[in-house]
Amino acid sequence: MLKIAGPARALLSGERVALNFAQRLSGVATLTAQFVDAVKGTCAQILDTRKTTPGWRRFEKYAVTCGGGQNHRLGLFDMVLVKDNHLAALKGETPNAIAAAVQRARAISETQSRSGSRHPRAGGTALAAGADFILLDNMNPIQLRLAVQKCKGRAQTEASGGVNLASVRALAETGVNFISVGALTHSARAMDIGLDFEPRD
Repeated sequence: MLKIAGPARALLSGERVALNFAQRLSGVATLTAQFVDAVKGTCAQILDTRKTTPGWRRFEKYAVTCGGGQNHRLGLFDMVLVKDNHLAALKGETPNAIAAAVQRARAISETQSRSGSRHPRAGGTALAAGADFILLDNMNPIQLRLAVQKCKGRAQTEASGGVNLASVRALAETGVNFISVGALTHSARAMDIGLDFEPRD
């Protein structure tokens, strides 16, 4: 319980904005804590994504840390993520699009490179190209376990794609290093928080 005191006009003027922030961010923190609890005892760590409310990114990412999750990629500047559209733009590059993307990323910056993959073969190409992280997208636990074993000792792994509370434990038990969950910020339900006046003595 939080108690505040002040003129009624000022409190009522700020009530709705304050409650909007408190309800929304408490919901993000609570949902994050549920995901963190669901993977307890495994090596997997829960990450947020950039799927945040416009103008609220720093607030929502702070709420994720309050819930025990980790922030991941505040923007496009802090890690290179090679995705399908990048590979399509580099089609025809030698020796292949993934290798070209990783090489270009390293030439521009010393930042870590992350390569996304929906297919095990693409993941192998990313490993050969020297990606630091392999993003394993929309894989079932069996596929994910095989991919994690293939990457072991060569790159860290991240599972993503449609992760929910019912599926996250099975994904974590594959040995994956990270699980990114867009739902933490784009689907968290607001908490029911109210402001009640108490008469002065």
